[in-house]
Amino acid sequence: MSSKNLFMELYSASTEEEVDQVLKRHSKIFDNSNNWKPLGGNENNFGVIENQQSNPIAALIEKITNSIDATLMKRCYEEEIDPRSPDAPQSMEEAKQQFFEKARDWDLAGSRKAQAENIQIIADGPRMNTSLTIYDNGEGQHPEKFENTFLSLLRGNKNDIHFVQGKYNMGGSGAIVFCGKKGYQLVASKRFDGTGSFGFTLIREHPLSKEEQEVKKNTWYEYLVIDNKIPEFEINGIDLKLHNRRFETGTIIKLYSYDLPSGSRSVISRDLNQSINEFLFEPALPVLTVDTKERYPDDINLERDLYGLKRRLEKDDNKYIEEHFTERFKDKLFGEGGRANVTCYVFKSRIEGKTVKETKETIQREFFKNNMSVLFSINGQVHGHYTSEFITRSLKLNLLKNHLLIHMDCTEMNYNFRKELFMASRDRLKGGEKSTALRHFLARRLGSAKSRLSEIEKRRKASLSVDSGDTKQLLKDFTKNLPMNSDLLKLLDQTFKLDRKKDAPKNEQKNKNKKTHEEEKEPFKPERFPSFLKLRAKNDGEKEVAKIPLGGEKNIYFDTDVEDHYLHRVDEPGQLKIGLLDFRSNETEGGDAPGPIDKIEDLLNVNESSPQEGTIKINFNPTEQAKVGDAIKIRVTLTGAGREFEEIFWVKVSDPQQKKQKAPKPKKVDEEDLGLPEFKLVYKDEKEGFLTWEKIEEASIEMGWGTVMHPVAEGNTLKEILINMDSTVLHNFKSKYRRASQEQLEIADRKYITSVYFHTLFLYTITKNRKYEVHRRDAEGNEEHVVIEDYLRDIFESYYSEFILNFGGMEELMDSLGE
Repeated sequence: MSSKNLFMELYSASTEEEVDQVLKRHSKIFDNSNNWKPLGGNENNFGVIENQQSNPIAALIEKITNSIDATLMKRCYEEEIDPRSPDAPQSMEEAKQQFFEKARDWDLAGSRKAQAENIQIIADGPRMNTSLTIYDNGEGQHPEKFENTFLSLLRGNKNDIHFVQGKYNMGGSGAIVFCGKKGYQLVASKRFDGTGSFGFTLIREHPLSKEEQEVKKNTWYEYLVIDNKIPEFEINGIDLKLHNRRFETGTIIKLYSYDLPSGSRSVISRDLNQSINEFLFEPALPVLTVDTKERYPDDINLERDLYGLKRRLEKDDNKYIEEHFTERFKDKLFGEGGRANVTCYVFKSRIEGKTVKETKETIQREFFKNNMSVLFSINGQVHGHYTSEFITRSLKLNLLKNHLLIHMDCTEMNYNFRKELFMASRDRLKGGEKSTALRHFLARRLGSAKSRLSEIEKRRKASLSVDSGDTKQLLKDFTKNLPMNSDLLKLLDQTFKLDRKKDAPKNEQKNKNKKTHEEEKEPFKPERFPSFLKLRAKNDGEKEVAKIPLGGEKNIYFDTDVEDHYLHRVDEPGQLKIGLLDFRSNETEGGDAPGPIDKIEDLLNVNESSPQEGTIKINFNPTEQAKVGDAIKIRVTLTGAGREFEEIFWVKVSDPQQKKQKAPKPKKVDEEDLGLPEFKLVYKDEKEGFLTWEKIEEASIEMGWGTVMHPVAEGNTLKEILINMDSTVLHNFKSKYRRASQEQLEIADRKYITSVYFHTLFLYTITKNRKYEVHRRDAEGNEEHVVIEDYLRDIFESYYSEFILNFGGMEELMDSLGE
């Protein structure tokens, strides 16, 4: 049989089962053990291949990354540049700019799609048994080079090429374990310059014979050779059902019966496209996803390009994003010279035309298919992530848990630090010391009380501001017969830290005045380019403008008139430069002359924030080299349209801040001032003095007929309990009283409020006090962390509230409340 006919039969197979049929028809070839060689030249390859990516999408990303690498390599060769020479680009971004002059045009749909056709992902087979074909118009390989490239493991072929992602030469093999039950993967290629033949091979998991099963612990993965060579044949273009082209040169790989997650099994040009976008946050090149009319005859948009989640999030007409901003961190944690950009995307609570619940479901479907809330990327590819558990447990921003996506670009971190963060499979973080330190760093920087995310959380929580009704009276009635040293109050005290609230009226007045002041503030009118930069401090050029405590930090603010995303926008971004001009050491020797310090990072970790309504914040904290008394002269420069604006000033390192002594707690607590959470009543329709379903949606909280209550926590502290007075449970409870008087209806309301409030209070208290954590499995079988508020809300929606109202033994409690 000719090699061409054999290839076409394999390529035309749509599923693993159809490949089996090809192998049976040509058993003389495929049953001959001499025609199979172990992948990587080693029968012990099972561990290397099986222990790579744990997610089929992450494994697929490695294939796409290889295609991007191959396309960049082709362009490098076409420019007659040795990719390993100093003349070659030193980064992936530099390669894109050097090799693709029209890269700026890729923001336009037509130009982007035209480029994307050079890397295609095409669906084949029935809907629930999808095979995927990956094509790239890249460098390609000669058949005799297959064994050292496509079929090798751990060779490190790209280690000394700086503008590609691949390093270990094993990432492409991670997808094999997700190819059906037998690992069928067809690989074919022809060199970009047209020389040599078109070669191909089939990869599979070796089927152990009965004899082998008795002596082998594991099987291995192998590839097809015929007469000890990679099969090959001549082509002058061939129709492989690519979109809008014939195959001339490059590489094509088919993954049979690929184990796609349920959320990516429908139209791949939409659902798989979205998943890939999450893992390829900012790829160097666009990619095209293609489905077929045979699979989806009614779909009118079967070809969609993808160019990374970043561009989806930051496009001007994005209806989902409320705001986004970037923090640029330079810290000793990242190693010498290391830095990282962290961008936070805050989603809207409600999209026009959708409820809060529908909005949340849409956002999750569009942007969180893989349950990744915090993304860590290198060269645009996600190498690890945190789930929303980080937002609730580390940042303690409970209201944002379903509406916040954080991206950390790790490309510029010091290599020695970076390699301790990520597994070689590039799909997850390691669990070591560096990873733990990074988690603590992000929690401290992004979750501090004065951070922009905390401000957004407070702004959303402000929509819940309303008088809390008679919470104090309810608590007073509840505690009037309890001694203050009772075990019950001790339990509550362990969670809520009961204390007096004498300053509440003063604080309320202060907040009221602050709100009035904010309302009178003139709206900021941003400019595309800045016209000034002004230090927000008195500066005579000699005396320091700020003292930065050793072991602490200091924020220094600047005024400008430029738009918020000026420093990080795609088109014509500006730069904020922070440099060292002078250094006066406090050491007795050397006087005022500068020492060996020559850059600001030697003395200060510098963290920059995106402009926010005309304010630029720069955070400084001393390094281990800094000493008390050191004076540092700093220049801050903001680039404009052909101009630069600068501010020069001194700062000084001061003594460490003394920790404030906490005032001793009073031995006794007045029951009227218990620091317990308030309850707030919520109605469907407007009712004076109370919250409504629509109002609390501003805080990303959904409420409907089935909702009984929603706990609102700040970090680990329960602050409020929102009680739904229009729940089906309450309506059904009241319906038992035929011809009820107004008094009876009020008693029913009070019983409902009391039952819901105290059951929520004690369930939350016991769960926190006993340090329980709640987990559940999602539709994919993956375990996910559940915050206690969501757990309790779900319990009350699942018949629990109906039970405590009708069979809860509330009579004694009602008696104690004077009913």
